[in-house]
Amino acid sequence: MLTRKIGNDEVSAVGMGCMGLSHAYGTATDEKQAIDVIRQAYDMGYTLFDTAQCYTGLNADGTTSYNEILVGKALKPVRDKVFIATKFGVQHRSDGHGLILDSNPETIRRSVEESLLKLDTDYIDLYYQHRIDPRVSAQQVASVMKELIQEGKVRYWGISETDETYLRQAHAVCPVSAIQNRYSMMARWHENLFDTCEQLGITYVAFSPIANGFLSGNFDKNFNFEEGDYRKDMPQYSENGMREAKELFEMLTQLSSEKHCTMAQLSLAWMLCKKPFILPIPGSRKVSRLKENLDSRLIELTPLEIEVIDKKLDTMNFTVFGGHK
Repeated sequence: MLTRKIGNDEVSAVGMGCMGLSHAYGTATDEKQAIDVIRQAYDMGYTLFDTAQCYTGLNADGTTSYNEILVGKALKPVRDKVFIATKFGVQHRSDGHGLILDSNPETIRRSVEESLLKLDTDYIDLYYQHRIDPRVSAQQVASVMKELIQEGKVRYWGISETDETYLRQAHAVCPVSAIQNRYSMMARWHENLFDTCEQLGITYVAFSPIANGFLSGNFDKNFNFEEGDYRKDMPQYSENGMREAKELFEMLTQLSSEKHCTMAQLSLAWMLCKKPFILPIPGSRKVSRLKENLDSRLIELTPLEIEVIDKKLDTMNFTVFGGHK
């Protein structure tokens, strides 16, 4: 369980989500420190690193931190030994509320050149459509990706937050190697894609696999997130979210004790042992957390243990997410 396949490549079974180093979690990490964290992640065994064009934030001095630049600088010395994923098609609105979606062919081509420049690389291992643009068909997007692969600028492509219909339409034009959808014990509404992924040989890359840190059990309702940290407005961190997760936390506490691991590790091991094509990409600014997350690859849960967990999860309804299981 130490590796997973994306296309014909083998990558670490747990990838590093690099977003939080410069985006969504308050003031960006100092550049030198961020680069050091990424390099230490590589040294400990991570080979998949996930970023995106729209992952930007503010440094302490008010300048812009570009996540792709951090990733590119950190991995430049080991470029041929790592697998870099980035994304196109999303901009964050200037007021911080909502997204601007744009997957027009011209935008994709401009975006790939910008990402290649920021990452300081000649190719992108995995290029995701970050969100589906309702104005552009799956076939149009897939056609552009097919051209980029033929040109050698992209090796594999994927879709983030996809549904089955869009995925199949795109895959018919240019094979999709991975999807990246939200997935955790609190967010299971995309499990209906598992059969499709297995049938088409597509890797399910799970973002927010610990529910943005919530399932680590390290936060309570009194935790004071810094200004600019998106988690302060996330439903799981609300008073209702904390209350609804009480039974889940009790289960995680018991199971992690039995397995001699942390709650976060148990949450990751649950999905790693569930399907061989699931690949979680938790992130952290702390090297100790990255080591903890990576070591979840070593925890074994039997099919029966997974079944028991799932049956318990089936009885939990997290209304803070709109009633989804």
